[in-house]
Amino acid sequence: MDKEYKIYTRTGDEGQTSLIGGRRVPKYHEQIEAYGTVDELCAFVGLIRDQEIDQATRRFLIRIQEQLFVLEAILADDTLSNSRKLPQITNKEISELEEAIDEMNKDLPPLNSFILPGGHVAVSYAHVARTVCRRAERTILRLSPQNTVDPICCKYLNRLSDYLFVLARKLGKDFNAEETPWLPTF
Repeated sequence: MDKEYKIYTRTGDEGQTSLIGGRRVPKYHEQIEAYGTVDELCAFVGLIRDQEIDQATRRFLIRIQEQLFVLEAILADDTLSNSRKLPQITNKEISELEEAIDEMNKDLPPLNSFILPGGHVAVSYAHVARTVCRRAERTILRLSPQNTVDPICCKYLNRLSDYLFVLARKLGKDFNAEETPWLPTF
């Protein structure tokens, strides 16, 4: 690099940050909360990826992390300004998730009850990622009335949470972890 890159800018020291487009907002702003939650999800997907899992799943998780970065950029965009063109999430990415879900489901036993998260660290990470994914979806839905968020963003997260649930089950099978059904007592 020709120019030294510093990670700190000092521009956020007073509790403000910039959206893509330059508008300054408080760090607790709804858009910051939305893309921050997606960033948290991306980090948890990285934890799954760091487990001793098969290479095809690892590559697919990297693809998901790339799409989550796209989603973060979309959410960080200042819709009140004419900001630059950003990458988009399309139905192709949703179809990829659905195909992966269907492929994993082929080798899993049918579900007859809810299951309790756990059984192996990788399984638990997948369940944590799933719950953060659901929170990200809820956060974006709360944001939507004030900000035009493309509905495909929530559709992607909805399908991703399904993927993460099935991935947890697949990883449980891969690691011979016991799947614990929730059997409520009345």
